[in-house]
Amino acid sequence: MQPWLQRLPPELEGLTDLALDLRWTWSHAADQLWQGLSPTVWERTENPWLILLSLSDRRIAELANDQGFRAQLDEILAARDEYLNGSTWYKERFPDPPVGGIAYFSMEYGLGEALPLYSGGLGVLAGDHLKTASDLGLPLTAVGLLYQEGYFRQMVGADCRQVEIYPYSEPWMLPVSRVHDDDGGPVSISLELPGRDLTLRVWQARVGRVDLFLLDSNDPLNGPADRGITAKLYAGGQEIRLVQEIVLGIGGWRVLRALGRNVEACHLNEGHAALATIERARDYMQQEGLGFREALWATRPGNVFTTHTPVAAAFDKYPQELIAKYGRTYAQEIDISGSELLGLGRVDPLDKSEPFNLAYLAARTCGRVNGVSRLHGEVSRRIFHVLYPRWPESQVPVCHITNGVHVPSWDSPWADEIWTRTCGKNRWMGMVDTHAEAIRALDDEAIWTMVGEERHDLVRYARERLARQLAQRGEPDEIIGEAANLLDPNALTIGFARRFTEYKRPNLLLRDPERLARLLCDRDRPVQIIVAGKAHPEDEVGKDFVCEWTRFVGRPEIRNHAVFLEDYDIALAQEMVQGVDLWINTPRRPWEACGTSGMKVLVNGGLNLSELDGWWAEAYRPEVGWALGDGKEHPAGDWDRREAQALYERLEREIVPAFYDRDASGIPRDWVRRMRTCMAELAPQFSANRMVQEYVEDVYVPAAASFQRRAHRNGKFARELHSWEMSLRHHWPDIHFGSIDTRKEGSRLHYSVQVYLGDLAADMLEVQLYAEPGDDSGEFCEPMNRLAAISGTVNGFVYGLELDGSRPASDYTARIVPKHDEVSVPQELPLILWQR
Repeated sequence: MQPWLQRLPPELEGLTDLALDLRWTWSHAADQLWQGLSPTVWERTENPWLILLSLSDRRIAELANDQGFRAQLDEILAARDEYLNGSTWYKERFPDPPVGGIAYFSMEYGLGEALPLYSGGLGVLAGDHLKTASDLGLPLTAVGLLYQEGYFRQMVGADCRQVEIYPYSEPWMLPVSRVHDDDGGPVSISLELPGRDLTLRVWQARVGRVDLFLLDSNDPLNGPADRGITAKLYAGGQEIRLVQEIVLGIGGWRVLRALGRNVEACHLNEGHAALATIERARDYMQQEGLGFREALWATRPGNVFTTHTPVAAAFDKYPQELIAKYGRTYAQEIDISGSELLGLGRVDPLDKSEPFNLAYLAARTCGRVNGVSRLHGEVSRRIFHVLYPRWPESQVPVCHITNGVHVPSWDSPWADEIWTRTCGKNRWMGMVDTHAEAIRALDDEAIWTMVGEERHDLVRYARERLARQLAQRGEPDEIIGEAANLLDPNALTIGFARRFTEYKRPNLLLRDPERLARLLCDRDRPVQIIVAGKAHPEDEVGKDFVCEWTRFVGRPEIRNHAVFLEDYDIALAQEMVQGVDLWINTPRRPWEACGTSGMKVLVNGGLNLSELDGWWAEAYRPEVGWALGDGKEHPAGDWDRREAQALYERLEREIVPAFYDRDASGIPRDWVRRMRTCMAELAPQFSANRMVQEYVEDVYVPAAASFQRRAHRNGKFARELHSWEMSLRHHWPDIHFGSIDTRKEGSRLHYSVQVYLGDLAADMLEVQLYAEPGDDSGEFCEPMNRLAAISGTVNGFVYGLELDGSRPASDYTARIVPKHDEVSVPQELPLILWQR
C-alpha cells in the first residue's frame, strides 16, 4: 500500500487495488462507484487514483460504515478477482505454456489520460497491445519510461497559432506505485554513464493481468541534468534522446532481471529499445561464460522487432562520436571493440562515416522482424534491403502483422450494449470468428438508432469542450455562448483527427475551401466536420496546417458546421470515433505504415473514406466504405490536386447522397448495409484480439522455442553456431561455380551446374535454382540436388534439378546460401553467392 493510504481501514483497502489497476480505462463496472465518491474529480479527470487521494478522513470513515457502499465494493472486487484468476484464451489455447515469459519494450504507452506517457499512434497501439494481452491472459511484462512532463499539451491562441504546454505530472498523483524488493526497500537500477552513475527509480503500473514497469531518472542522487532525462517524451537534442534509449533498453532489461522476470520472447515496439538486445546478450554471456557473439547466437532468435516507420529517414541515427562517448565502457564490458559495437548499427560495419542506426541494430540482433500492415511489410523490405545485399527484395526477412485496436477501449456505451446483447459479455476475451454472424442478424432500426445516440453524445461533448476552449482563449461571451448551439445532432458528421504533418496532408480537404464551404452549408443535406490534431513543436509546416484549419472554422458562415477541438488526446479520440458517421484519412501513400484511428470507428458503426494506404489498402472494398487513390505511389504536386478533386467528388456525388437517401421510415438502407458489414466483418478482423493472437502463434511461441533450443546445454549449441558462422565467413571467398548445362526433354527442363565448395562441408550449404517473377509466373526458388562428385577435384560436385520447362532456361540462375536447420537465413547470416 502507498504510505499516504495507510489510513484506509481494512474493509476499504480494496479501493487501492481498484484505483491502481488501469483496467478501469476499458472496464466501466466501477464508474458509478468512483463518480459517487467525487463527482467533480470524476467529471474532470475520470481518474480513480486522484479520487482516492482526494478523500478526507471523515469521508473515509463514512464509507467504512456505509454497508451499501461496502457491498458495492465487494461485488466489484469479486468481479475483478474473477477476471484476474479466471480461464483465458492463452490458457485454453496452450494448456502447457510454451513461453516462459514475454517482455514488451516501448518508448511510449497510451493507456489513458490519467497516465500521459504517449504522443500518438505508436503509444496508443502499445497501450492496446497491453490491454489485449491482459484480456487474453498472456504472460507479458512491459517496460517503459515514466515521464514527468511527457508530450506537450496543445492550445491554439487568438492568432490561430499552436502553443505547446508541458504540465508537470507528480508521480504520486499518477496511478503507479514504487516497486519494492523482498525486504521492503524501493528498487533502483544503476547505469554507468560517462563520469557518473545514473540511478533509476522503478515504478509499476498494473494493466489488468499485465505489469508495466516504468523507469524514472528524477532521483535526488542524480545530477540536475540527469534528473531531466525522463522529463519529456522524445526530448529535443540527440544526446538526451540517446540516453533515453539507453535507459529504456539497457536499464529496462536490468529491471526485468532484478525483479526475477523470466523472459524467453522479447518484443521491441520500434527500434527505440534496440539496446535491450545487446544487454540481453551481455546478461546471457555472463551467466554462461560465453563470448558476446556466442551469446548473441543464443539470444537473437528470442528477440522480435516491430518496425512502424515507413521511410528510412525517420530512423533514429547517431554520430560515431556520440556512440563512442556512451558506448566505450559498455563495449569493454561485452569484450568487443567500439568499432564492432558501431558496426552492428551500420549498413557497412567498416564505414566510419556512417551513423549508428538503432533500427539496423534491431534488425541485426532480432530473429524476427515485422511491419504493421501488408503494404508496410512491402515497404519495410525495401527499406531494410540494404542489410541484405544481393538478396532479392522479396526475400528480405520482414513479414507483417497488421495492427488492430483494443475494441473495449473504443466502443461507445450504445455500441457496447448492442455487441453485448448479440455476441456476449466476453466477446473480446478470446476468439472473434463467430461475431460476424451475430451482427449480421441485427435489424436496420437497431443499428440506425445506435448511431443516432452516438452522434448526439458527440455533438453535446464537442459543444462543451469548444465552449471551454473558447473561454480559455479569451473569446467574447457571445462567441462562447454560440458554442451551445453549434453542430446538428442529425447531420452527417465527419471526423478528421491526425498528427498534423505534411505527409498526412491534413490540408487536402482545404485545397478548395469555398467548395468545402458549399458542401458543409447545404441547407437540404447539411454536413459537419470535427477536426483535431497536433503538430510537432518543431514542425512549422504542421503548425501552418493547424492555423489554416482554425481560421477556416472561424468563418461566420462555417462556424455552425465545423469545429477544431484543440489538444487531441485519447479522451477526445474516444469521443470522436464513437460518434462520427465518416472518418477521413488522407496520407500520402505509402507513408501511413498502418494507421489505427479508422479501425476504431468500425465497432461503433462508423465508415471510412481513406487513401489506399496502411490498413485500408487491405481492408477496402466498395461495400465497406470509400477509397482515394489508385493503389500506387505518386509524387506530390499535381497528384495532390487530383486527389483533392476526387475527395470532393466522393463526398458530393456518393457519400452525402448515400447518407440522406432515406426510405419512408427515415433510414438510409444502403448506408446501414455498409455499417453492418463493417461491424460484422472488419471490426473483428482489425481488432487487437486478432493481432495479439497472431503475435502469439506466429512470433512469440516460435521465438521462445528457438531461444530454448539455442540456450540448451548452457549455451553449448550457441558456441557451435558461432563456430559454424566463423567457418562459413572464412571460407566463403573460396566457393565458386563451374560450367552449366541445360537441356530440354519434352516438357521438362534439366538444369545442372558444377560447384566447388573449397574447404566447406556440403551440408553447410544449399545450392538453389532461382528465377525472378515473370509476367505469367511467380518467383521460383528450389534447392538443387547433389548428383555426383566432379572427377579429379576435392569437394567439387554437380548439382541438378529437373523442372517444368514452361519457362526458358535463361530465366534461371543458380546460387549458394548457408544452410542450417536451426538458423534463419538470411535473417541471421545474409551470405549469398550467385552464378555469374
